[in-house]
Amino acid sequence: MTNLTKFGAFVQLSEGIEGMVHVSDISAEKRINQPQDVLRVGQVVKAQVLAIDLEKRQMRLGMKQLVPTGLDEYIAEHNEGDVVTGRLMDESGGQARVELGEGIHATCKATAAAPAKSEAPKEAKADLSSLSSMLQARWKSGSGGPAKVEPARAGQVRSFRIAKLDRGAKKIELEFV
Repeated sequence: MTNLTKFGAFVQLSEGIEGMVHVSDISAEKRINQPQDVLRVGQVVKAQVLAIDLEKRQMRLGMKQLVPTGLDEYIAEHNEGDVVTGRLMDESGGQARVELGEGIHATCKATAAAPAKSEAPKEAKADLSSLSSMLQARWKSGSGGPAKVEPARAGQVRSFRIAKLDRGAKKIELEFV
């Protein structure tokens, strides 16, 4: 650190080359109002280059980007197709927001929460494998009809399947199980 201001800290990368870490890029775990609350001049820090403006001769750095977050760890431990448990937060515009853990949020198509209507083809040929799986599902649900799905509502804890896991964008898309 070469200099601290109210909006960030200047870091010397090499002789004559400095970059600035904005106060919002210092820590992901807590909100920092003043860089001097956690940093001091002369301190050696690790930072990642976020942007370079050649015309203005400025370099934007970030420190929080180098520290794995709970979301990073969650994404590393899970794969598409995994069944996970989460709490429905809210729904708007056909999308539900789901909390999978502290600070770990995902989206889910809210329309999938409605019970699926069984559509039997009019002229179905006998398919023993599908008949067998249908009978097994009915046997497990304990009823003669399809299993009833409770409508989705905020605060509800449900099971979801990870439909898409975008590690680069750090986004998780779910579907109801």
